[in-house]
Amino acid sequence: MLALEGLHVLVTGGSRGIGAAACRRFAAAGAVVLVHYRDRHDVAESLLAELRALHDAPHLGHAADLADPAQVGAMFDRVEREWGRLDCLVNNAGVWEPDEMARFDVEVYRRTMDVNVLGPFLAVARALPLLRLSPRASIVNVTSTAGQRGEADHSPYAASKGALISATKSWAVELAPGIRVNSVAPGWVDTDMTAGPLRHDPAARARIESQIPLRRVASADDIAAPIVFLASELARHITGEILNVNGGSVLCG
Repeated sequence: MLALEGLHVLVTGGSRGIGAAACRRFAAAGAVVLVHYRDRHDVAESLLAELRALHDAPHLGHAADLADPAQVGAMFDRVEREWGRLDCLVNNAGVWEPDEMARFDVEVYRRTMDVNVLGPFLAVARALPLLRLSPRASIVNVTSTAGQRGEADHSPYAASKGALISATKSWAVELAPGIRVNSVAPGWVDTDMTAGPLRHDPAARARIESQIPLRRVASADDIAAPIVFLASELARHITGEILNVNGGSVLCG
């Protein structure tokens, strides 16, 4: 178990899936967590009760549209007011919608870029003054194998994750030495986002698993653990890294 006592962490898209698993991991290791969500207040409150049972600390929930600078600003104003600093920002919130080029939907493209690219940019910009108050500041961006190899029928999503991978490397240099910036890049993960092919189509799941050398689809917790590792002192000399967590399905040099 990693020891993260006193670490203050904000996880975007923290109420479900990978984000919720990361929140649980952080709390279990002793961190204080802000669970960002967009509109599922009931789900966020349920998770906060779990976090308080894992670690009795002033965990917070906060609803915000990450594409709205005013709402993002209000969220970080609350962090400053409640905690006084931020030690780790996890940019996890994301959307994954099909958008075939033969039937290109500009609204899908805009939603994807707003959440997957604009959101992290706004969050990092607003988080910087608070992260600079921390002696162990870090940012972890959740990207995707799609951002490295592309993804047919989901090119806006792949482009958005490719943009965040490039931003990770740019920020790692720009924000050094005080703030480390890394990315976790999952492959297939069994969450609500991928429920269609993974939970409701056994043939599709079998086909997907057959293409993964470890022959299994990741759980949300399989991704959460590397996120927490990158935020810990064990990763203190790692920055600008894209950590692939995909069971061997995409091997990047």
